[in-house]
Amino acid sequence: MTNLAMTTDEREAFLAAVHVGVLSVARKEKAPLTVPIWYRYEPGGELSILIDPDSLKARLLARAGRFSLCVQTEVVPYRYVSVEGPIVETRQVDRDADVRTMARRYLGKELGDQYVEDGDDESMICVSMRPETWYSVDYGRPGS
Repeated sequence: MTNLAMTTDEREAFLAAVHVGVLSVARKEKAPLTVPIWYRYEPGGELSILIDPDSLKARLLARAGRFSLCVQTEVVPYRYVSVEGPIVETRQVDRDADVRTMARRYLGKELGDQYVEDGDDESMICVSMRPETWYSVDYGRPGS
């Protein structure tokens, strides 16, 4: 059987591309909380998400100290990357460096700027994770 795992460079480039991530974080006596989320990642770096500090996500992340995130394509050939690791930083967001950059990443310049201007994001926090465990599959590999 063909090895379907991506190389390190392939999986990091895939994760750095624009996808909606699916975040999972442990919770006591229930299945993990699993929700879609915007994220930012640059190869070799940390993965960052922006969240409301009063949200269930924030409380669970603070308790667990780690999370996983999965991104995928939804067209053939299917591909995915899943990462898991510890939270290495939690801080208040910078409106331009964090929120505007993230909004432009997902919505483009015009809609991203409008999203920031219409939003109430000053209280949001940026949570960064260092990917330690990687899983990936690329069904577009020859012989797959």
